Amino acid sequence: MKKYSKKQYPIENARHFLEPSPTVLVTSEYREEKNIMTMGWYTVLEFVPSLIGCMISRSNHSFKLIKKSKECVINIPTLELAKTVVAIGNCSGSEVNKFNEFDLSTADAELVKAPLLENCYANFECKLYDDKLINNYNFFIFEIVKAHVAPSPKYPKTIHYRGDSHFMESGKNLIIPSAK
Repeated sequence: MKKYSKKQYPIENARHFLEPSPTVLVTSEYREEKNIMTMGWYTVLEFVPSLIGCMISRSNHSFKLIKKSKECVINIPTLELAKTVVAIGNCSGSEVNKFNEFDLSTADAELVKAPLLENCYANFECKLYDDKLINNYNFFIFEIVKAHVAPSPKYPKTIHYRGDSHFMESGKNLIIPSAK
């Protein structure tokens, strides 16, 4: 088995190796005000109920909409939307109507007010499950209350943020049976 020779690495850049989850677009709505934000990091916290944790910076326009509405939709874009995903992340919803600017199609969600992005492969309607970490850490814990996923392709090409404008494309899928 291969052994790797290693050298010291900047701690603040460790996220470049730990953030390979699909980059998502988070939609929010509160009192007729809507926004879309790009999010490169989140974590699965539990399977049942389906809990997702994510840090949303207090300076992000979506922070106040999500904190007040206590809900959002996590949308998974595919590789075709990569430039749009980056552009959405590089502008503020307080200055730009991102729905108009990026010509994204929306649909009404079933259990939350935030819109679904029809151009995305999957949409997960989320409601705030636990708010104990928001004030100190800007960390939201959501429960996925409704999931919408396209049946095809089975393994969509998604993009994964690695920090400092670097992304990777999802690659080959493997099935490795567990030992019994």
